[in-house]
Amino acid sequence: MTLTNLKITDLLDNLETKLTEVLIARGLNNPLMIGIRTGGVWIAEAMHQRLGIQEPLGLLDIAFYRDDFSQIGVHPNVKPSQLPPNIEGRDIILVDDVFYTGRTIRAALNEIFDYGRPNQVVLAVLIERDGRQIPLSPDCVGARINLDAGQRIKLTGPQPLAIHVETIVAAA
Repeated sequence: MTLTNLKITDLLDNLETKLTEVLIARGLNNPLMIGIRTGGVWIAEAMHQRLGIQEPLGLLDIAFYRDDFSQIGVHPNVKPSQLPPNIEGRDIILVDDVFYTGRTIRAALNEIFDYGRPNQVVLAVLIERDGRQIPLSPDCVGARINLDAGQRIKLTGPQPLAIHVETIVAAA
């Protein structure tokens, strides 16, 4: 699948359908939805509204939990996470925009477990792309795509939400 034939509304519709199926199948009770800053929060806001979740949306900033500072650099604009003080035993829907290597999700899970041990975590992402480095996999996906080396997906928003492919120029 390519991004040229995908519309953001179609991706959100697909993700909503798959999330609804998983919520029913796994019997999630009063789930807490958590979006990973920044793009994951935008997707989570849309899913939170579409699914009619009553619990306030949680926001997660994983900057201090990352293991790849040497590659991506330290981000001085760290914002505090906004989660309930105790998530022990809670059902959680963790939302991100793009699943790529798995490192963002690993960092997010580490931070979530610092708040307590959830009952279960459902991982929902708008786009899953090739390039996994850690043995994690999303439960719900809006679309799966393959990209060429040197390409990445960029989500812009929040209003309007849009996606496009960027070509990364290698440093000389």
